[in-house]
Amino acid sequence: MRFLACLIVMSLAPQSITAQQAAGETKSLRAFGSFVMDIVPPRSQTAGPASPKKELTLGDAIDVFLQQNLAIVAARYEIETADAEKLTARLRPNPEFDASFDDLPLDFSGPFFREQEISYGISQTFELGGKRRKRINAANANAELARANFQVTMWQLTNDLKRKFYTVVLAEDLLKLAEDNEKTFGEILRHSTELVQQGEIAGLDLRKIEVEKLKFDTDVASSRRDYEVALRDFRVTLGGDYKSRDVTVSGTLDYRAYQFVLAELRDKSLASRPDLKAAQISEFAADSDIKLQDAQRIPNLSVGVGIKRIVVDNLYSFGLGITLPIFDRNQGERVKALIQKKRAQNDQKILTNTVLSDVDKAMASFEAQKRRVELYNSGVLSKVEEIQSLTEFSFKAGESSVLDLLDAIRTRRETLANYYQTLADYQTALLDLELATATPLQK
Repeated sequence: MRFLACLIVMSLAPQSITAQQAAGETKSLRAFGSFVMDIVPPRSQTAGPASPKKELTLGDAIDVFLQQNLAIVAARYEIETADAEKLTARLRPNPEFDASFDDLPLDFSGPFFREQEISYGISQTFELGGKRRKRINAANANAELARANFQVTMWQLTNDLKRKFYTVVLAEDLLKLAEDNEKTFGEILRHSTELVQQGEIAGLDLRKIEVEKLKFDTDVASSRRDYEVALRDFRVTLGGDYKSRDVTVSGTLDYRAYQFVLAELRDKSLASRPDLKAAQISEFAADSDIKLQDAQRIPNLSVGVGIKRIVVDNLYSFGLGITLPIFDRNQGERVKALIQKKRAQNDQKILTNTVLSDVDKAMASFEAQKRRVELYNSGVLSKVEEIQSLTEFSFKAGESSVLDLLDAIRTRRETLANYYQTLADYQTALLDLELATATPLQK
């Protein structure tokens, strides 16, 4: 009987110790709990059940972006305006009708329609020098330039969207890491509380662990804030109704090695960069404008016919009119068109040098980031995981101190966080290379 009673007491003792541990831990962390809740309000406070967020892959995000981004919509208006100018360029001058009344009676004593002279006629202006055809060519060239500028906007904004997408992925990975560290440290704190109650470690070590847990909890709050901010920026970039858009991203920062040849990337950039194409089209538009302005110096011909009624007789008239180009021969506009062509040619030279420089810098950054990732993948990550696992095991066995355990956890946290950031930097370098070449490089 005594032996049975001892077994019962021994079975109830761990439950009592666990209850005391939970009470002590709750009391020691209650103040921090309220602090974290002030920083990050719980989602359960929202009214009604939360609808699930729609996950977007990078391809899905680009499709939505191209349809709803307000900057893209605004850029399309420039194309529509240029197309409207093409309609205007095709129009011909309107005919003119004129009428005049001479010798109107003031006393109204005689017949009204027998005493005055009535003249009326119609005239039409004919454009000489091929102005209409050259005006249409210039409008078509400006429309092509508007489309080229739209491609520049698309190229830049799409690359920016990709950056924001991977920023959200990085923030989500860092949040998961912080939550994982918080969970692991909570288990260590509970185990340490048991050891203190059993007298195996000093209470001072427990206080150090509690203080360190505060840092991990703060890290979770900061990581959640960064994730929410990155997600909001991503939603704004997508466009559409921001208030009703509740989406998140579905992607990873998994490393994939790429090999590029610098000479090939340079050739791709010179053939694909939309800003360089826009500069080339700008020169073509300037040539069209030069031809139009040269034609404007040729005066137009006005042809008119009319009838003049004197009492009961009708006199018919025919006339020609032309402006004499003595002083104004459209000299100023012709000079401006020539200057515009020289500017377009100069812009092409500047952009060619800029394009090659962008490719060189992006390639150098990409190679550097690639080497950084490969250094982490050479075995550093497995080592820090092994160090923390062995240190935890040694601490629980009483063979290592709490300071050793804290140092191992910090090392793992900082190493993984730096590794995630390095993966993100690698993606950014790849996007820089895509931006420099205007060519999709990810497979």
